[in-house]
Amino acid sequence: MCHKIRTVCFVILGLLTMPFNGVAGEQSFHDFTVTSIDYTDMPLEDYKGKVVLLVNTASKCGYTPQYEGLQALHDTYQDRGFLVLGVPANDFWSQEPGTEDEIKQFCEVNFNIQFPMTKKMIVNGKEGTAPVYEFLAAELGDKSRPKWNFHKYLIDQNGKPVGYFKSRVKPNSTKILTAIDELLAGP
Repeated sequence: MCHKIRTVCFVILGLLTMPFNGVAGEQSFHDFTVTSIDYTDMPLEDYKGKVVLLVNTASKCGYTPQYEGLQALHDTYQDRGFLVLGVPANDFWSQEPGTEDEIKQFCEVNFNIQFPMTKKMIVNGKEGTAPVYEFLAAELGDKSRPKWNFHKYLIDQNGKPVGYFKSRVKPNSTKILTAIDELLAGP
């Protein structure tokens, strides 16, 4: 009996602590707050009206050179209402072992990263996965979960996830550029 009551309490507590915008089934990317790489709150509602490319990153990965392309993409489109949001993750072969200060320094020194970044998060669907990543997987399906570093989610101006790109898809690929151009052009 105690086990059943405890389970019910955990379910209720989980529902009460989930981000919620007041309308069931209409949650958006903008309903979440994450923590920046500098340990300050980063409400994603600050990005309303912008197209966002959310990318889980790592400093010791074969795809790490994509940082250069991500910064170029950010620079090219930022004046049109676009931004890259980097999310360091140590989920895949421990390829992001550093502290937030070390990650930030690595990104600035080696790639002159100017786009916003969060603190490290768990992104791959295992225990402790960041709520925003659970939301993205719920919206786009379990197959959309990151399987490696530099997995990219594209979110529209209203906070709706509209697609994802696997790690091997480079930031300057026609696939990504076309998707961003279409979103920025509007309906």
